[in-house]
Amino acid sequence: MAIGVQKGKSPWTDAIHLLWSVWVFVTPVFDKYTWRWALLTLITYPIFLFLYAQCCVSSRRRSRSFALALVALSLVLLPWYSSALTYFVYGTIMLRSCRMELRRYMASLVLLNAALITEVMLLHYVWQAVIWIPVTSIIIGLVVHAERLSDEKEAELRLSHEEVRRLAALAERERIGRDLHDLLGHTLSLITLKLELSRKLFDRDSEAAKRELADAERVARHALSEVRTAVSGIRATDLAAELAAARLMLESSAVSFESGELPPSLPVEVERSLALVLREAVTNIARHARASRARVNAVVVNQSLRLSIEDDGRGGIDVHGNGLKGMHERVRALDGTLVVVSPPGQGTRLEITVPLRSRSVLRDVLAEGGVPEGHATNWTPQERHAT
Repeated sequence: MAIGVQKGKSPWTDAIHLLWSVWVFVTPVFDKYTWRWALLTLITYPIFLFLYAQCCVSSRRRSRSFALALVALSLVLLPWYSSALTYFVYGTIMLRSCRMELRRYMASLVLLNAALITEVMLLHYVWQAVIWIPVTSIIIGLVVHAERLSDEKEAELRLSHEEVRRLAALAERERIGRDLHDLLGHTLSLITLKLELSRKLFDRDSEAAKRELADAERVARHALSEVRTAVSGIRATDLAAELAAARLMLESSAVSFESGELPPSLPVEVERSLALVLREAVTNIARHARASRARVNAVVVNQSLRLSIEDDGRGGIDVHGNGLKGMHERVRALDGTLVVVSPPGQGTRLEITVPLRSRSVLRDVLAEGGVPEGHATNWTPQERHAT
């Protein structure tokens, strides 16, 4: 349960397993209900609930002690209380909550069941009534072991996704730092020298000083153009990282994944928004599509980015679902369109088209430091403000 809570699951998820404790109250049906049974149930059942809860919420190291306490409670009560057999099953199963190899866990189950069989034979229990205990504890123990392995693999996969994004962001920051150093280091030094020279020439040769100032202005404008071009060409690592994370997620779910090369120099806001769209789409494929193959492709055609995400799953998705609604909103914010093709039984394809023309014109204008005639009246208020 502690792991489940960290993953956002309700703390009551594991409480559903307590329904099996109904056997505490059913067992006397095969013998008879007595006042001693009622008194021992009244005393021990709250203790059982406490130990079970501690097995769920404690660390894996401590949960072992509480699981063994459940087994000990059962073995101590067996001479007077046959319902304690249920406590034994819970104790052996919850023993898997702690971290141990399958071989060690199975050895522990065999030893504990051997101790139980020895005791019930000495107490002259009817063997038909207790033979199901070892079988039940071993089978359910194996099932729980498989569930725990699945949870651990899922946690490792989540860490892998986060590590991919972190490394991609770190590499991008380092690249930006190198690019800016290469672009600005020499240029700013040259501007500084020309300004110093113009200051020295100002009184002696004003024309030469003006030429130096003009050169400094030209170099500054060129540097500004290069910086803006570099910034606009920075690949938002979100989309590249999301592609890597998508490959990890889908291939770990036995879904073959293919992707083409990303177009260079996409606007940052476009990549970041589409990265979130890609994440939502890939998550839907992994969880709901039942696909065996998925593909992502992105191309730039006629100043528009076309991103397609497709799978060969069951299709028939609800175009008005919350996930697709969020995708539509993100694409609409980019003045783009999202088309969903999802015939039942024939997979799903998302076709996203986002215009890049206005952003390219704006970037060129900013790089040149002016507004070309004939374009200003066609710009959006945000573009006018940016200029």
